[in-house]
Amino acid sequence: MEKNIKLANDLLDFIQQAPSPFHVVKEASVILEKAGFVQLKHEDRWDLKKGGRYYVTTNDSALIAWIVGSGDFEKEGFRLAQTHVDSPSIRIKPSADMKAAGGVLKLNAEVYGSPILSTWLDRPLALAGRLSLRSNSVLHPKQVLVDFDEPQLYIPNISIHHNKGVNSGVELNPQKDMLPMLGLLNAAKDGKDSLLALLADKAGCKPEDILDYDLYTSEYERGCLMGLQKELISSKKLDNLGLVYASIQALCAQTTPVGTPIICCLDNEEIGNRTRQGADSPMLSTVLERIASALGKDREDYFRSLQQSFMLSADMSHAVHPNAPDRSDPVVHVELNGGIVLKVSGAQKFTTNSESSAVFQQICETAQVPCQYYVNKSDSPGGSAAGTASITKADMRSVDIGLALYAMHSIREMGGTADNAYMHDMLEQFFKQGN
Repeated sequence: MEKNIKLANDLLDFIQQAPSPFHVVKEASVILEKAGFVQLKHEDRWDLKKGGRYYVTTNDSALIAWIVGSGDFEKEGFRLAQTHVDSPSIRIKPSADMKAAGGVLKLNAEVYGSPILSTWLDRPLALAGRLSLRSNSVLHPKQVLVDFDEPQLYIPNISIHHNKGVNSGVELNPQKDMLPMLGLLNAAKDGKDSLLALLADKAGCKPEDILDYDLYTSEYERGCLMGLQKELISSKKLDNLGLVYASIQALCAQTTPVGTPIICCLDNEEIGNRTRQGADSPMLSTVLERIASALGKDREDYFRSLQQSFMLSADMSHAVHPNAPDRSDPVVHVELNGGIVLKVSGAQKFTTNSESSAVFQQICETAQVPCQYYVNKSDSPGGSAAGTASITKADMRSVDIGLALYAMHSIREMGGTADNAYMHDMLEQFFKQGN
């Protein structure tokens, strides 16, 4: 239990330092470099060595890291764990300042992904992301990450006195009801009554030098442990930073792997993967082929290596709800702290088949961790996973896995401390698994 609690608190610290996809990649890079990983650039030629530790980023919001295995590359292939760094959010639009009733400065915004909108109301919100600044090189603007030590935004509910039917269910309009307020106009000092002024002050630049930005909101408060024995984790962004963090730590823990363990932390899974840094792009397959090429292998060797490879498409899953068990399959129930979730879909919304399921179950047995099945309820098909896009770009066997959550896509989700530890142990075993 002590180990589980420490791992859970380490995860909460990581999440707190990573309020946007850009900050996730930044924090991941810090951890990797402390463990001896060297950053490569896409535009450079790569010279890789056996046992070498490397990573590369795309758009500052996606990351791939690997250790070159000691075995025969064509015969051992890759041991790949794929996750995603983004979470549902309220994203700030360009030219966002809006003067509202009551002397309020609010920001024009849009929904990113599919959050449970009501959970964003009435709580301090963090504002974080990336600024793109004017530079001497037109094709290469200066990139600056911004984060604030204090909460910056708030979306107020309508009082029950003005909305008598609120407890009977209210549909929230994203353009009207989900616009965050930045503050009161008459409270600004030194004319800093705009978003650009606030950002420029934080970044140490002129407002006119901010050409654009990628800004996201999230819950400001740090997560916590709950339950009779601290067996529960309550936090923002458990989907999917819980698995991002576990994959990073498990990779760093490897010493002399036979195959090539690799983590792929993608962006934009929550909006369909179809970006340069998403699963439905050449990013992963390009890096895999470049690894082969940098090791002196030809394209034939690369394709051979894929047939010896295996991917864990790792994303969170749903626990049976204590107040609504009828929303789950009537037989297959997923429980918090019941083990790693193995996802199966006859419609192939997940990459799992009987062979990859058998492989994964034996990995869990070797790691001495439990696993449990998840299936969609037949009249409620649910979503799909990013792995289904990736395997169309890199032809390898794959299984979809995750950990159980309550309230997925709420601003604050709940998982299990034991499950979190199970994932760390399983990934460490998977990365060192030889053919």
